Amino acid sequence: MKKTENDNETASMNEPMENSEPVVEAGPDTETQIAQLQEKLLRLQADFDNYRKRIAREKEDSIRFANEGLLEQLLPVIDNFELGLSAAETATDAKSIAMGMQMVKSQLKRFLEDCGVQEINATGALFDPNLHEAVSQEPSTEVPDGTVLAQRRKGYKLRDRLLRPAIVVVAHTPAAEAATEPFSS
Repeated sequence: MKKTENDNETASMNEPMENSEPVVEAGPDTETQIAQLQEKLLRLQADFDNYRKRIAREKEDSIRFANEGLLEQLLPVIDNFELGLSAAETATDAKSIAMGMQMVKSQLKRFLEDCGVQEINATGALFDPNLHEAVSQEPSTEVPDGTVLAQRRKGYKLRDRLLRPAIVVVAHTPAAEAATEPFSS
């Protein structure tokens, strides 16, 4: 009779495996080891759970107090502003008040620059919808079409991210205005 593949597989299953691990019977020592390993596993799980909770608490605290250093730097500006206001109550000339306000303004601008805030100076630049918000257009023959004529409100960036667009008035050529008007009869 001819042997088939199934017969070979059946025969190989019945034969003892050469590279197989010997079967160890559970005795009192192995049961003790199993109990110790299970206890170790439970401790590791508890340690990991505690670690996870601690990391979550630390993350929550860092988010809640993230601006602490920033605000500490801002407090001297507020102090000087309050000093300026109290000096303004007793000052007799407007020039000294204006000078004090300029000092507070420059201190505040320096604080913002240290934090990475940059002003967007739009006047004279080409209109960029990523940085500017146009509120109107004015005809102009002195500057190219699409040039910012005036800045109504400053814009600001925090490093590469736009915080607030500059509000601007954009130039357009009068010829373009005449071409876009409908014909009247």
